[in-house]
Amino acid sequence: MHRFTEDNPLVYTVKGLCRVCYTCVRECPAKAIKIINGQAEVINARCIACGNCVIVCSQGAKSYHSSLPAVEHIIQSTNKSMLCIAPSFAAEFTEIEDYRILVGMIKAIGFDYVTEVSFGADLVALSYKELFDSEKTHSLITSDCPAIVNYISQYHPALLELLAQIDSPAMAMAKVVKKKYGEDLKLVFAGPCIAKKAESYFYDANITFQELRNLFEEKNISSSNVKKSDFDPPHSSKGAFFPVNHGLLKSIDKAEGLGEGEVITAEGKAKFKEAIEELENGLLKNQHLELLCCDGCIEGPGMTQRNVKLVKRLKISNYVKEKLKNLDIKSWEEDIAEFSTIDLSRRFTPRDCRIPLPEEEEISKVLQSMGKTEGKDLLNCGACGYPTCRELAIAVCEELAEPEMCLPYTIEKLSDTQEALIQSEKLASMGQVSAGIAHELNNPLGIITLYSSILQDELNPKSEFYEDIQIINEQAERCKTIVGGLLNFARKNRINLKETNLAEFIKRSFNSLIKPDIIEIKLIDELKNPVVKIDREQMMQVMTNLEKNAMDAMPEGGELSIYLKENEENFIIEVSDTGTGIPEENFEKIFTPFFTTKGAAKGTGLGLPLVYGIVKMHRGKISVKSNTNPDKGATGTTFKITIPKNLDAVH
Repeated sequence: MHRFTEDNPLVYTVKGLCRVCYTCVRECPAKAIKIINGQAEVINARCIACGNCVIVCSQGAKSYHSSLPAVEHIIQSTNKSMLCIAPSFAAEFTEIEDYRILVGMIKAIGFDYVTEVSFGADLVALSYKELFDSEKTHSLITSDCPAIVNYISQYHPALLELLAQIDSPAMAMAKVVKKKYGEDLKLVFAGPCIAKKAESYFYDANITFQELRNLFEEKNISSSNVKKSDFDPPHSSKGAFFPVNHGLLKSIDKAEGLGEGEVITAEGKAKFKEAIEELENGLLKNQHLELLCCDGCIEGPGMTQRNVKLVKRLKISNYVKEKLKNLDIKSWEEDIAEFSTIDLSRRFTPRDCRIPLPEEEEISKVLQSMGKTEGKDLLNCGACGYPTCRELAIAVCEELAEPEMCLPYTIEKLSDTQEALIQSEKLASMGQVSAGIAHELNNPLGIITLYSSILQDELNPKSEFYEDIQIINEQAERCKTIVGGLLNFARKNRINLKETNLAEFIKRSFNSLIKPDIIEIKLIDELKNPVVKIDREQMMQVMTNLEKNAMDAMPEGGELSIYLKENEENFIIEVSDTGTGIPEENFEKIFTPFFTTKGAAKGTGLGLPLVYGIVKMHRGKISVKSNTNPDKGATGTTFKITIPKNLDAVH
């Protein structure tokens, strides 16, 4: 059997045409599609050549190996050449009323002989009839569909012993014509199947009906400029029914049944997989299976006519009826007798492509990374191409998929990015004006502070103006504090990373707090390794701002708790208080410069925007949860800061 390689794949992606719709992922029965940077790549070693991805890709991003150069070489050689055409041609070339015109067109290409594969199907059908009638003790699977053979050998190798060891009709026909016309005959197969290209070494080339049409077009051959010609012998009988589902049963005059030793047909990617799994699980004991990867060969990926399936079946049926009406039974029987001695047996080789199932811990970790922490998060929407979120997570573990394939997860990330961009734009705008404002205010504020201090020193403390001058001095100092905050806010986006014991660092942040006795401070350290890399000066501003805000939110007393946590990629700081909470309508404003819920003399509204900017410079995230309603539980606010452990890798 010829095997295609990664360098010479049978089915492949046309670079640049993939639009990331994941339809091919959804339609691939073998999980042979890998998403790499948003592009769907076919994994040749796992591909069963069913061609489903070729059929469903509306952008033409999936294609298959062209055999036309090989065909051109064959018809130009000195050897006699023959094209063996699959009986599904009647459903493909519906515009040609007389099959003899089609035969004439094929000979006009340069072929010496044209014959129907369906005579090989007659021989194969007789072999199956004998097998079905004699084998009553165990199940059998028909081996006519090469994609089914590939699927079983690659993903259910334990079932290979149940595959009927009988040649496919195409392989049988190759043996027949080699015997009749000589071993040096050059053979080309034409049909609706891509998998045939890798099925048999008996053929020098395998082309699809699409490629056959391309040949007609290249050589300017049409139904109007050729002579009619009949198929070359041997001629077939009911074997022409093979392309449709139940075709094998019709060929041997056997009805579908569910009793022991009867035949069940299953076609299409979902049904054939279900039948194989049920057989493997012992639910179809002593039952014979006729399996087709497509919905009958008339729906194969090499077909160009996507007519209604019933119309195609009707075309096949009408063609077979006409054929049987004109069939020379005696001649057919003589041919069957002559070629029935040909050995139609074959052997199958296991090519196990199964990937071991990942550990549950790995699967859970991937689900959590996509924000799927609870059962309600598992939407199983199928937008990623996998039927469930769990199957996507398994594919990510197997390096076949990417988390970004999850639509809800990607939308959430885009939403977070959009919010971050909006906030960054606000901060950037503030940064541009902050330095200018600070520069303009610093000089007059310095003068005001200087002269108000001189006046205060010269005045008698009992003077009626002394208290007024003191207020001027205090408010000038407050303005200087605001200007200092603006300068901090406008600082360059650079951080100086140093290894720091985070638990000890947090304890030092408490030293700058003036803590009332009615407030209790707790540090809960759950870090396995407390040493992290941070900009100590800037992160100290983050902690003191959050801690002071927390204490301001607890005028009646309460508890300030700092939780230190970690996961595989990040360390986490949570600052929680049991205060009054932040109203929900203020959530979108708390990181906006100059927004404050404190009194006019208590807050500048620059603390939290500064915190936000420093966390972002550390490539981190900050979020807030708060409750103001005692009826919904304990009131209070929690700020959660997440910062990557390996900051060197992201800077």
